[in-house]
Amino acid sequence: MWEQLWVGWRWLGWEAAAVGRTVRYAIRGTGPERDTMVQALKMAGAAIAAWALAGWWLKAPLALMAPWTALALVDATVYRSLRSGLQQISVIVIGAVWASLAMALAGGSTLGAMIIALPVLALVGTYRRFGAQGVYGSTTALFVITYGAYSLTEVGHRLLETCIGAVIGISVNAFVFPPIHLRSVYDQLQRLPRDSADLLRHMADGLREDWGSAEAEEWRDRARRLQPILRSLADARQWTNESLRLNPAWNLRRRSPQPPPESEDVRWHDIAEHLTVIARTLARTTGEDSDLARPTPAFLDRYAVLAERTAEVCAAEADLFDQSEDEASARDRQKQAAQDAWRYYDSLADAFGQETGPAAAVSGELLVETRQMLSVLAAHHGRDPQ
Repeated sequence: MWEQLWVGWRWLGWEAAAVGRTVRYAIRGTGPERDTMVQALKMAGAAIAAWALAGWWLKAPLALMAPWTALALVDATVYRSLRSGLQQISVIVIGAVWASLAMALAGGSTLGAMIIALPVLALVGTYRRFGAQGVYGSTTALFVITYGAYSLTEVGHRLLETCIGAVIGISVNAFVFPPIHLRSVYDQLQRLPRDSADLLRHMADGLREDWGSAEAEEWRDRARRLQPILRSLADARQWTNESLRLNPAWNLRRRSPQPPPESEDVRWHDIAEHLTVIARTLARTTGEDSDLARPTPAFLDRYAVLAERTAEVCAAEADLFDQSEDEASARDRQKQAAQDAWRYYDSLADAFGQETGPAAAVSGELLVETRQMLSVLAAHHGRDPQ
């Protein structure tokens, strides 16, 4: 028992520490924690404003509908707020009208009206065009039925209260720090070159030592881990594109940071593929079932240097996506690193003619994949890959 209490107490301590870190990050500077805090405060502000207008000033009969709707419509993007608002108003109209009709058919009986209204509205709520808002048809019906007012005038009040909440929720999300999801794209585009640089350095260190199948499989596994980052980048790009749609802040603030071009996503998809092939090729030269001959130690020593210099190009590229870095300085470092890598590649390719036997095929494949990777990394610096 005491052990379980101790485990529970430690878990509470970890959770409290995590919450504390999140609060500090939100207060100290920009980041996802700050974005989440702003959105939460906007939701609360929209609900308070909707209640003040519908409940305090207009004295609406069921003013709860206004803040309830406003809360739901302060969404992650302005586009989603507008789309969700249209969906919610549509489904609430259906729910209010059908609940009123059910009350009339049931002669004012709450239980009878629920039996008539809820099964139909639950099915209507699954219609894919309503999305996540479909459930509000049933909840609106519950409000109408339990409140006991189902005349046309009362239904009109429900719709007015809903519209008040929708207008306030959408307006707050659109004009008060409207969300623009650029940071996640930059984060993923930083993570890809940094992880690629770490992998290349790790491979370079291993190739100079007595490496085997365990080390090669680790390189292969780390290369595979780039694929989830690419998927996260695709998701972040979708969020970015959506957050810019119908966003008044983006249209008014021309000095806002521009999202990285989508061509960067394609570039890093290609680079990850080349890294995966390099790691797989090295892995196939190890183990009892290896079907490829390992290159000579002299070639691997020189290839390790090429891997390190290619890692420097990746690391310099990561700085280009760090918005706190000076872009001109980062671009100069990347250009210099790319030129150094190309020069060393040329010297290694010239010496490749000394490779003979089955190992030459593996050495050639490593050089070809590295050449293509450098071409993708450095083509925009004017280096002719011919």
